[in-house]
Amino acid sequence: MKSFVATVLVALLFIVALVFGARNEQVVTISYFVAQGEYRLPVVLAVVFFTGFMLSWLVASYYIVRLKLALAATRKKLTLQTAKKPQGVDA
Repeated sequence: MKSFVATVLVALLFIVALVFGARNEQVVTISYFVAQGEYRLPVVLAVVFFTGFMLSWLVASYYIVRLKLALAATRKKLTLQTAKKPQGVDA
C-alpha cells in the first residue's frame, strides 16, 4: 500500500511539473563549469526531475538490499541457534 501511495504521489508531481513546463516556454541559460547552454524550461524541469528520481531510487535500492541481506543473515543465525538447542530443555 505504501508503494502505491508513493507511486501516485510521484506521478502527481510529474504531472504538475509537466503542466508547469507546458505553461512556461521560456528559454533558460544553464552555465556549466566550462560552457553554457540555452534550453527550454520544460526540458530542464524534466531532466532535473528524472535525474533526482533515479538517484533517489538508487539510494533507496541500496539500503533495501542491505537490509534484506542483514535480515537473511539474522534468520540464518536464528535457524542455527534453534537447531543447536538441546532436546528436552525448555527456555
